[in-house]
Amino acid sequence: MKILIAEDDATSRLVLEATLHKAGHEVVAAENGLHAWTAWREAFCPVLISDWQMPDLDGLELCRAIRGMGNANYTYIVLLTAHGGKANYLEAMTAGADDFLTKPLDVDQLLAKLHVAERILSLRQHVKRLEGILSICAYCKKIRDDSRWRQMESYVTQHSEAQFSH
Repeated sequence: MKILIAEDDATSRLVLEATLHKAGHEVVAAENGLHAWTAWREAFCPVLISDWQMPDLDGLELCRAIRGMGNANYTYIVLLTAHGGKANYLEAMTAGADDFLTKPLDVDQLLAKLHVAERILSLRQHVKRLEGILSICAYCKKIRDDSRWRQMESYVTQHSEAQFSH
């Protein structure tokens, strides 16, 4: 999996990059949030691991910038910080992070979180494919099911747990 890392500490960046390479990932490394933002816009990365506190553009600002783009392809964002606690966790989630890790980095925990990221990204791709195969009439909003057109509500009710009401 292609992973973009944003870490201003050179030693931490090199250790993280080596760890991810060893785990079989393709890594793009950026020395700060601004460079990561540029790299992300130039070449999509499905996963971003970013330090929270960096010069120029910190991890929270980077999260907000990526989420603000409304990109059709989703980036799973993990924030790294030296500061734990509920308030920091909630602030990271509000900014758009998907996960949160405190330093010093626990490699096993990071690799487990990357497995979760792969599952979530795979599910998002699956949903995107499914959304693309429904034939919906632009005029009457009916769905083509086999050889007939059906009301969208009846089709969705039959094929899911969704229920419609007024």
